[in-house]
Amino acid sequence: MITESYFENIVSVLEKIKSTQMEKITKAAEIVSDVINKKGIIYMFGCGHSHLIALDCFYRAGGLANVSAMLDTDLMLHNGAAKSSKMEKMQGIAEPLFDRYLLGENDVLFIFSTSGKNAVPSELAKIASEKGIRNISVVSSAYFDDETSIPKLHENSDFYIDNCVPYGDAVIEIDGCEQRMGSVSTAASSFIIQSILLEAAQMSADKGEEIPVYMSGNIVGGSDFNKKLVKEYLPRIKHL
Repeated sequence: MITESYFENIVSVLEKIKSTQMEKITKAAEIVSDVINKKGIIYMFGCGHSHLIALDCFYRAGGLANVSAMLDTDLMLHNGAAKSSKMEKMQGIAEPLFDRYLLGENDVLFIFSTSGKNAVPSELAKIASEKGIRNISVVSSAYFDDETSIPKLHENSDFYIDNCVPYGDAVIEIDGCEQRMGSVSTAASSFIIQSILLEAAQMSADKGEEIPVYMSGNIVGGSDFNKKLVKEYLPRIKHL
């Protein structure tokens, strides 16, 4: 079955991440733990479908409350998918985007882009580095040999984590269809960032730090519990 093949492909990518990227995941977790301990904010950004990775960690059950997704409407799909694909390649957009979120020295910025080739994510990392903001990219090394007119995202980041996604993202061949289907980048990058947050939370908890985590709003007491966290972070997280 095609479903079995797709499952095996996803597992293969996750296994490769596990066998090759754990040192970097741990390094990123140590930074995030420091952010938690210093009451900082964990910023996350991606264009197009990569913004789904940021949303996956933002304001949800079992998620850290100090996560801020950077959501620029023009770079997301719902306000014009084809337009957003063009805009993410435009230079000069990253600086006003960066300025809107007021990142500080106790914060960290994660940038997701499987290709790592587009201007906005790459420039955002460069600006963050220039301003002394710790930043980590999640990219696929399968695109590193592609020629670009600008530095790639991983070249502008403090360091990168390889999501081990194959070139072109889609992994399944369909009989009678010229193009492959079944992307794996969302699953791979989500696994990476969720692993980082989990490891960081445990590191901070081991030091006796209080970990700000949302409960499900659909269980008894969840909504009241979450209201306290929202009240605490509302002045600091733009999209709460």
